[in-house]
Amino acid sequence: MNPKFAYLLYILLGAVSCLAQPKTKVASPAAWPAQLPWWKANNLRLIQTNLPAYEAATLNPDSLVRDLLDHSANTLIINAGGIMAFYPTQLDFQYTNPYMKPNMLGDVVRKCHEQGIRVIVRFDFSRVHESIFKAHPDWCYISPKGERIINTDMYVVSINAPYVQDKAFRIIEEVIDTFPIDGIFLNMPGYQVNNPYEGKYHGIDQNPSDQKAFAAYSNGLKLPTEENKADPVYQKYLTFKKHTVEEWSKRLHELVKSKNPQIAICTYLDRYVDIIRHESQTNSLPYWPYMSSDNVSNAVQSFPDHIVSNSSIQQISFQSRYNAVEPEEVTIRLYENIANGSGLDISLMGDMRGYEDERNFEAVKKVYGFHKKYEPYFGRYTSVAKVAVVAPGAWPSGEPMQEYRGIQLMLKEAHIPYDIIEDAQVGHLAEKLKKYRLIVLPDITYLSQESVRVLKEASRQGTHLIATNRALFDNPQTLMDLFGAKIIQKDYDGAGNYLKPDDKALFKRFPGQSMLFWKFNLGQYDFSAADHRFLPILTKGRPGPPEIIGGHDPSGYYAMGVKQHPSSKAVLLPINLGRLYYLHGYEQHKNILLDVIDYLAPEVTQLVQTNAPERIEVILQRYVRNTPDNYTKQTEDGMVLHLVNLTGFSGNTYFAPLPVRDLSFRIKSDYKPARIFSMKQQKPVRFSWKDGYLELTLDRLDEFDGLVMER
Repeated sequence: MNPKFAYLLYILLGAVSCLAQPKTKVASPAAWPAQLPWWKANNLRLIQTNLPAYEAATLNPDSLVRDLLDHSANTLIINAGGIMAFYPTQLDFQYTNPYMKPNMLGDVVRKCHEQGIRVIVRFDFSRVHESIFKAHPDWCYISPKGERIINTDMYVVSINAPYVQDKAFRIIEEVIDTFPIDGIFLNMPGYQVNNPYEGKYHGIDQNPSDQKAFAAYSNGLKLPTEENKADPVYQKYLTFKKHTVEEWSKRLHELVKSKNPQIAICTYLDRYVDIIRHESQTNSLPYWPYMSSDNVSNAVQSFPDHIVSNSSIQQISFQSRYNAVEPEEVTIRLYENIANGSGLDISLMGDMRGYEDERNFEAVKKVYGFHKKYEPYFGRYTSVAKVAVVAPGAWPSGEPMQEYRGIQLMLKEAHIPYDIIEDAQVGHLAEKLKKYRLIVLPDITYLSQESVRVLKEASRQGTHLIATNRALFDNPQTLMDLFGAKIIQKDYDGAGNYLKPDDKALFKRFPGQSMLFWKFNLGQYDFSAADHRFLPILTKGRPGPPEIIGGHDPSGYYAMGVKQHPSSKAVLLPINLGRLYYLHGYEQHKNILLDVIDYLAPEVTQLVQTNAPERIEVILQRYVRNTPDNYTKQTEDGMVLHLVNLTGFSGNTYFAPLPVRDLSFRIKSDYKPARIFSMKQQKPVRFSWKDGYLELTLDRLDEFDGLVMER
């Protein structure tokens, strides 16, 4: 069918449909102020239908809406345009889905709105169809080797070429002008250097438009061909990428808000967006059961003025889209979302009818219904944490990710509350960082000058610092100023070496141990300018049969240096402490960190004291009731103690969690609650309050509970 004719037919059918059916609208339980952007309520229960092209032919708007209502969803993400149009586009540079039904998208939007469900439409401008590529090859990516990134008949585009810089805005404008949407979601924004669907890296885009734009930005520099952080040209390229993405996002923001300020912009970026989206997905070993807590805390604490929506990705991998992860894992992800301040969000392949793996649907229905029932107790949180962990970016990977996760794992198992701050945001959060008693830098490098200044100022104000592995290796002066440390050799294979926890006044968790084995990096640093040195490093000794081993002598190096500042201490552990625990899990390595924390700031361990097993995740939040009549209130209404039961996680498999009984808690609280009740058990919890501490017990914990402590 001719696209223009299809479009006119769609408009006509839509008009007839509107005349034939009475306009109905389901009223919300309470009305939020009209001037408040709808997403600011932070009560998302979102389901995304990632539609394969062929499902556009069979999708039934009525059954889709019924499924959304059955699962207590209040927001839908559905395909609209970009890679292909799921509506009758009039633009010849946008490929039309051959299975597209002219009235499908319009009917979905209308029927969702009749039931009070918001609709966010999905765009993906990372690729164009082969027919578009053949007409405009200059719009697409070229690798340093002259290769294209291709998925079947879809070609990756260049962000600085005309398709993204001009045509994408015209596509978005067409959709906004045609449908009364509530938001737009941008999938895969920014620069593409990988083919993630095939797991192949291709390299920095060498498209002539990119070359020209980078030369203009950098006063004539040539576009780099390798990602080398030590190369100043590559560092300039990183700032160029950030600049161009933000400029594009700014233009998009201006366009969308000029059309309708109540249209939300949702994507994985942080500038010029309303909803920051993140993803919990399982695609590598070892599995990370705290992924949702990690993602949400990182985004919430790094960008406190944004709404965060962390999506549980249903598929196992890009190569296995039709098989879902285990229901127990999805349940953990969703509970961690709401415990940390996100709404609920799950991404499905297609709609829910005729689904290839429906095992998670009951878990979604259960948690979404729970959130709907107790919605006032979610979404407006302030952390109680006195510890901040700096994250190596929003999407950590490689060895820095392992170090970072290992440090988190130690804190989680010790039930020490902590926040996560993205490394790039440290310089923007000076006042916030001063409020922490302890900041941990797990293998954090390449901090900006402003971020370093903020850390130094926090140290002067009384915040203790712990840095591990190669942290700040690129800034020798800061290493000396903060830690009294000088690098002799930052990379040294520690396999076969030992650490000696000989200072028993500091290292109290090592009864019966005088030597701690090591593996991975064991940096050799000069701590002569530090005030104290601990953990002498012993040499590798003699390898061989039992008869000849030994010879582990003092090497002259130490694995821990302490610099005393006027109001704080700074500890450097130039060792892969977190990575070793993340991959191998020997508690002796966790105990190093816990003893150091007790040495620096024992008060941070007193916020929550419990007999709960290590696999019970404990998240304590201050809350303000999240209701329309309360939206201007700033004073807290109490605290919520979230308990996520991870006892069913075996390392490689998610089983049903084991019920845990007779849990006791001692919680620092400056008020005596009017009452405490269990959301899951729907009954009061007995407690006592004395000398600024609450004491309470919970007779049974199954998969989750939220204990509300009302003022």
